[in-house]
Amino acid sequence: MHTVTAAQLRERIAAGELPGRAFTLLDVREPHEVELEAIDGSVHIPLAQVVERRGELDPSRELIVYCAGGIRSARAIAALEDAGYVGPMTNLEGGIKAWAASA
Repeated sequence: MHTVTAAQLRERIAAGELPGRAFTLLDVREPHEVELEAIDGSVHIPLAQVVERRGELDPSRELIVYCAGGIRSARAIAALEDAGYVGPMTNLEGGIKAWAASA
């Protein structure tokens, strides 16, 4: 599984690679978690819905997936792979916790 650190993702964004343009940033946490904190430009699809809603994702664009700590996002990537999703996928190491700590 491909991974990216929060620092690497911040560098990409600072260099002009923006969520929604250069890649899709997918938040697979529950709605109550997203209300507390999210990364700007993220698309929110809870883990339980990610396979059924995969048609909302653009397989021509890299999909960077995150959750609170990296476990659910890894599960989401595995579920999408099992469902036949063909786009490139990357897991944000440490999830939103690592993102917040890297600010």
